[in-house]
Amino acid sequence: MLIHLGLIAACIIAVYPVLRVVTISLRPNDTLLTTSLRIIPENATLDNYKEVLFGAPEKNRKSDFFLWLWNSLSIVMVTSIASVTLAATSAYAFSRFRFPGRNAGLIFLFTTQMIPAGMLLLPLFIMLAKLQMINTSLGLIIAYSVSSVPLTIWTLKGYYDTIPVDLEEAALIDGASRLRTFTQIILPLSSPALAIAFLFSFMGGWSEYLVARVVLQKNEMYTWPLGIFTYAQQFTVAWGKFAAASVLIAIPVMALFLYSSKWLISGLTLGSVKG
Repeated sequence: MLIHLGLIAACIIAVYPVLRVVTISLRPNDTLLTTSLRIIPENATLDNYKEVLFGAPEKNRKSDFFLWLWNSLSIVMVTSIASVTLAATSAYAFSRFRFPGRNAGLIFLFTTQMIPAGMLLLPLFIMLAKLQMINTSLGLIIAYSVSSVPLTIWTLKGYYDTIPVDLEEAALIDGASRLRTFTQIILPLSSPALAIAFLFSFMGGWSEYLVARVVLQKNEMYTWPLGIFTYAQQFTVAWGKFAAASVLIAIPVMALFLYSSKWLISGLTLGSVKG
């Protein structure tokens, strides 16, 4: 009984801040500073959502929300696919082959995750500037991939180690090539780990602000974390629009998690090898 009460309390604590954001997004502009704790505020309105999505034509103000969303989605999807592709092949090499520098390479990849992201901003900016990739999607994709690939390699390498080598040896004896064994046996069995790696890469880039702030400096290139901060001016903050944009941005992530949940399981290899 106490465990259930504790879990209910934890759920309430986790959900309540989200409900407050929804509440602020529904408030009229003249009641943003109210101290009311009602989830559905008085005179609730969808005006903030309308202005975030479609702008305010009567005020000659257009919305760039869909542009921010497209910029973020295109950059993060390419980053996630590239990171998982590179990491899947690299992790397989680290898991199945023994070569000089293997242990040193794994330690080096692990060490890169200990460096704070802030310390990498200056060398990253200099490198991208010399490559003329500032204010480009490719520059931000490279920056995100560099940070996500090492962790993804470690994640997939650990999962590959749990897959019995007997499966590959049986396929090789039957005449399958190493590439065919990898694509038709290892990758399908690794779908849970690949899904998790993809989600980690996606989430790492989807809500990232600091690196995007350094690499992207033109309004038309803004991702959504940069875009919604345009609602925060020097002396005023449009909290209603800020909250509405935050709620709308959460929808694609929730949809991705719900769609990917069927792959987020383990034990697909149990029973693959007998005796």
